[in-house]
Amino acid sequence: MKALAGSVTVLALIARGLLQAQPLVDVLTPVGGLPTSMTSAFQNPRAFVETSTGEAIVLDAGAHAVFLIDARRRGARKILLPGAEWGHILRPTAFSMGANDIFAIADSPGNFDRVQYFATSGARLGGFYPPGRGGARLTVGPVTLNGIGAMQFTGQRFILNAPDTEALMEEVAADGTPIRSIGAFRATGAEADRPLQLMLNVGLPLVDPTGGFYFVFQTGLPMFRKYDADGRLLFERHIEGSELDAGVQSIPTVWPARAPGSGALPYVPALIQAAAVDSRGRLWVSLVNSFTYVFGPTGEKLRTVQFDAAGIVSPTSLFFASRDRLLVTPGCHEFSSR
Repeated sequence: MKALAGSVTVLALIARGLLQAQPLVDVLTPVGGLPTSMTSAFQNPRAFVETSTGEAIVLDAGAHAVFLIDARRRGARKILLPGAEWGHILRPTAFSMGANDIFAIADSPGNFDRVQYFATSGARLGGFYPPGRGGARLTVGPVTLNGIGAMQFTGQRFILNAPDTEALMEEVAADGTPIRSIGAFRATGAEADRPLQLMLNVGLPLVDPTGGFYFVFQTGLPMFRKYDADGRLLFERHIEGSELDAGVQSIPTVWPARAPGSGALPYVPALIQAAAVDSRGRLWVSLVNSFTYVFGPTGEKLRTVQFDAAGIVSPTSLFFASRDRLLVTPGCHEFSSR
């Protein structure tokens, strides 16, 4: 009875605002994944996905290559090789697994973007050069400057982060034909400085399996938006938590002046590293400091998660292989998302 009375007293104090409840962090440990003997050969695994037949695909950005791993996870073979020609990849910046086991890769073989999509055999099925994307490519942490840093592929259409088109997302057909733009820029106070305004609207476009789209802003004040299938804004939510406080406080309010015509780009630090949507429509957002927030379909924060695989993992990509199986890089680990 004394223990129960003590619990009631604590709850009463929390309810009255006299005592702050400590946020709980769910620490998840691997339930599977690729063997260390295999992953140790990868230079920089940036995507780890699974096909409908149980085979795994890994994009090794460091090796400019893609590997196919059998369902038993016993052997890996290289199905895409480095190269600037069609059917090869060079400096990959984005990866997405689409329907019918077709995967897509955005890369930058020169001062331009290229999008290609492939069968699991490595056979190239199509590709295109997105219009209006020129200039040197630069990747700083999880953000690609002046290029495609994030992409979703449905198997028929692409959703690209496209701030240089004056929209958050651009939907294009499989042959590269523009279909529509989705999402207006957020207000930043930097509207007079176009390069800075673009950098503050960089983010991750995500297709919600239950319908519509999410857009997660990676730079500036952490937040996300939900759009319906017609591209109408449903809601906007700020991403908040004690794990983010130091990062938010470090966001610059003044940027150094840049000489006109110099081509210099502002450095805007990213606080968001990766994101994915599960089959229930829940949004998983991984911060650069290794914490992952999970939000419900109406934007409410459900839980805070960390991934521990012989040490805390800071996810660079998330992929839901099934309802409750989450694949994570680096390390190519598998976790239960329950």
